[in-house]
Amino acid sequence: MRDSLKQLVLTRFREFLREPEAVFWSLLFPILLSVGLGIAFRNRAPEQVHVAVVSDRPEGRSALQALRASKSITADSLDLEAARLALRTGRVALIVRVNEAGGVLYEYDDTRPDARSARLVADDAIQRGGGRADPVSVEERHVHERGSRYIDFVIPGLLGLGLMGNGIWAIGFSIVDARRKKLLKRFMATPMSRAEYLASFLVSRFALLIIEVLLLVGFAALAFDVPLRGSLLQLATICVLGALCFCALGLLLAARPRTVEGANGLMNLAMVPMWILSGVFFSAENFPRTIQPFIQALPLTAVNDALRANMLRGAGLDVVLPELLILFGWGAASFFVALKLFRWR
Repeated sequence: MRDSLKQLVLTRFREFLREPEAVFWSLLFPILLSVGLGIAFRNRAPEQVHVAVVSDRPEGRSALQALRASKSITADSLDLEAARLALRTGRVALIVRVNEAGGVLYEYDDTRPDARSARLVADDAIQRGGGRADPVSVEERHVHERGSRYIDFVIPGLLGLGLMGNGIWAIGFSIVDARRKKLLKRFMATPMSRAEYLASFLVSRFALLIIEVLLLVGFAALAFDVPLRGSLLQLATICVLGALCFCALGLLLAARPRTVEGANGLMNLAMVPMWILSGVFFSAENFPRTIQPFIQALPLTAVNDALRANMLRGAGLDVVLPELLILFGWGAASFFVALKLFRWR
């Protein structure tokens, strides 16, 4: 490594370490976020639904006993006014009213998922209490294996989000800030080549990438037993190609703006759609099929899908190759356009 490039890389590290906010958001925040999500969405027994029973007749008491016999239901006997108040305030999800003929009326808000679930569970318990026999025998097998939990899903998404954020923000803001301060113009008057200046960002980014990936993936594996079923070399390849892609996007977004505000607007315009659409915290399949081709073509979607395929399924290179090609295409196109548009003054 030439001495000029070495000094530029060291400068990038000093700039990074002098900003405590950058260190926190780049290295510590993903770990804190994984801790919070891992605790909030840990595996636990299904929560009981809360039901209010309105009736002082024998038929109502029989329904109350049938509901209380179910392990999935917490049932309370209330008068109608108290039950409706409990329903409005969210203390119960369902009101069960039993008339003189033994018929049942369910009162609930059908726009609430928990209320619809409570209605099904309560009706099943009451029907069984009334002597219903199932014509078809069924069995259940509950699956709680590693790789199917929410924390297993979200860790690759957080890793992809970190690759994008650090690649775009770290490079983009540094370049625009140097342009704003007229430093780029001064750098060009030195023997340093333009290629060395841009390469210094990439080299320092890769050094930080190693720390970032090891911290988040290592912590997730140790603290939450998140699986690493695929090849570590393939995982490193995905991370490197993803980082290159987002670094190139950062160069492109920082190619022309002269103010930090202008660069901030462009970066948010590029990143916010990917934060929402690319399956970081929930599956991208939740969005309509008509926009799926657009979503699947986004670089963050490609990174997340490739990371999940590698870490959770142990998929080989042939499986993640389409995602790698998408990343290569975005990175190459962004880099060449950035070179054409880059403003050094």
